[in-house]
Amino acid sequence: MSKKQSFSRRQFVSSAVSAATISSWQPGRALFAALAAPKRGTRELAPHSQVALTTTPPWRDQGILNLAKSPYAKLRNVPVHAVTIENGFWAQRREVNVNKSIPSMEKLLEANGRMDNFRRLIGKSSAAQRGPVYSDSDVYKWTEAAGFALQSGERPELRAAVDKITKDVVAAQQPDGYLNTYYVGDHAAQRMEPRAQQWGHELYNMGHFLQGAIAYYRATGDRTLLDAGIRFVNDFLLPNFGPGADKKPLFSGHPEMELALVELYRITSDKRQLDLAGYLLAGDSRIQVKPWDYVYHFCGTPFTSRKHLEGHAVRAMYACCGATDYYLETGDAAYWKTLNVLWKDLVSAQMYVTGGVGARSDGEAFGDPYELPNARAYGESCAAIGNMMWNWRMLAATGESQYADVMERALYNGINSGMSLDGMLYCYRNPLAFDPSRGDKIRNEWYDTTCCPPNLERTFASLPGYFYSTSREGVYLHFYDNSQLDWHLENGVGLKVRQKTNYPWDGGVEITVTPAEPVEFTFFLRIPGWTDTAQVSVNGKPIASATPGQYLPIRRRWAAGDVVRVQFNMKPQLLEANAEVIENTGRVAVQRGPLVYCLEQIDQPEGVPLRKVALNLGPKSRAQFQEEFRNDLLGGIILLRHAGAAYGESVEQSRLYFPYSSEPRKSRSVSLTFIPYYAWANRTATPMQVWTPVSQAIAG
Repeated sequence: MSKKQSFSRRQFVSSAVSAATISSWQPGRALFAALAAPKRGTRELAPHSQVALTTTPPWRDQGILNLAKSPYAKLRNVPVHAVTIENGFWAQRREVNVNKSIPSMEKLLEANGRMDNFRRLIGKSSAAQRGPVYSDSDVYKWTEAAGFALQSGERPELRAAVDKITKDVVAAQQPDGYLNTYYVGDHAAQRMEPRAQQWGHELYNMGHFLQGAIAYYRATGDRTLLDAGIRFVNDFLLPNFGPGADKKPLFSGHPEMELALVELYRITSDKRQLDLAGYLLAGDSRIQVKPWDYVYHFCGTPFTSRKHLEGHAVRAMYACCGATDYYLETGDAAYWKTLNVLWKDLVSAQMYVTGGVGARSDGEAFGDPYELPNARAYGESCAAIGNMMWNWRMLAATGESQYADVMERALYNGINSGMSLDGMLYCYRNPLAFDPSRGDKIRNEWYDTTCCPPNLERTFASLPGYFYSTSREGVYLHFYDNSQLDWHLENGVGLKVRQKTNYPWDGGVEITVTPAEPVEFTFFLRIPGWTDTAQVSVNGKPIASATPGQYLPIRRRWAAGDVVRVQFNMKPQLLEANAEVIENTGRVAVQRGPLVYCLEQIDQPEGVPLRKVALNLGPKSRAQFQEEFRNDLLGGIILLRHAGAAYGESVEQSRLYFPYSSEPRKSRSVSLTFIPYYAWANRTATPMQVWTPVSQAIAG
């Protein structure tokens, strides 16, 4: 990217945008024609009418994704309320999220004018518009977080807060169904113009509105927000935009609407919404932008023409989510081929060891293959969340454990690092090395582009919905933690599954399976790819064929009280990067179970800077990690200690360049202390690094 074209959303300053001249329309695909014309025999809905919604399953029993009727989904979601996460690793995180993070974010949204933007339009505020063009989405993502929290149980105060906000948001909707607080008044002439579509986030905002509305509807049955979203799509978008000479073109700008439209279709069964998602994914040649913009926006050209991940990382991840959703409903082979090409690119050349994505600050973008810098890593929290969301959809399509492995890596590391342990501060970027002396404050309570905080909140709130899936064969267990599933098999037989474990600190898990009646089905037990061995037994009888990186299918006639026990090898591992990742040559990363570890300066011997340390892996070192559980540190963690070396610095080596010497550098022995990466930057501003040099020094 040229410097002229490089920027991030945090640097984006909203300004008036002018309309762009568009080329003459060229005929599209059959999909376009299908979208443009009403289906024969379809009942035309009068404006503002209440659309019938699916009741199979009913609203309260729909999962994060409602895949009950998705013909190309192998796995079905279970609802968030069906899984109770009990005392343990994630319960602590979720309690902080719902008791501190979500309530404090509501106050910050108010203090920073996000709700005044709506109230100004309905005569309740005289405050000027505040925030960038995408500010409405901050409110909508917060609403989604609240919706998922309410799916786990009644919280009257939280529901009252959402209802209060809902009234002002819905009241600001225009008579034609349009809803956006920025493109009114002085900016009204720019509404949905091509240039505004490219940079104005109008569809992005409404995509998050729909997701928030759906989550809240599934929590409460209240369809106020959902009906407003349906009005925007059915009464404003569909009659006026899309393929056809009588309609204006659409450019996604920031993919998000695509996945929201598919989920809306799953509720309404209105195929026009699915077709509109397909139209956005295919692009419309009537809106033409510079070649670089097709890269940056990751939209505007057919998704199926993509060969690798590029451009803005969050946009790319959300586009992949929408494309996978579209495949789950249509089975389009071209989409599936492209998704697999992009996924291979992700895991082989573009993903950090933490599950984070996005190498470059400029454009918040993917870099070249293997361009994975550490200190300069962007690793936006939203991008790691997008990575998890995409892999959740790929997992639903296939039932293959490799996607759950990526989800777990992202969740425990690149996502979990995004929120401070007290739930009040957030990382926008999540680098793999950091030096606070350069002036960057990595955790903050607020960003003017505050996409990441409510995104993290909605992820933690929705977490129970990711633990299990069902299929015609039985039930899949994806994530491990103290928890209880209270749901049913797809044949209707009730099923309870209870996990007892100290995961991720310990690799032992006891799983009690209790069907309502004896029944034969397959229990698919995920064996994580990070372990080299796993011992599994059912009622004390060993089960063979537990292969890391695969689901272990255990088919039997299950009866109440059957117990599965699993033990994963949690020995700390040293990971090496591909030789193409030049910055990590001669370095290793430490991982224990699903957790990536890092060094923080504060934990090392006094006077030993991180830039001068290395792991001592020589034959005379113990070459073994010492583990210590510290309940009083960082919410309770296992520390790892290992023999290390601290280099001295000669006069020559203090220069920028100096003569090469084949003699090993002299060092002194030190003990290095590692903490989980997710817990860094929670005490004081101090240097941090994930990738640590391997010592070739000699003690002296």
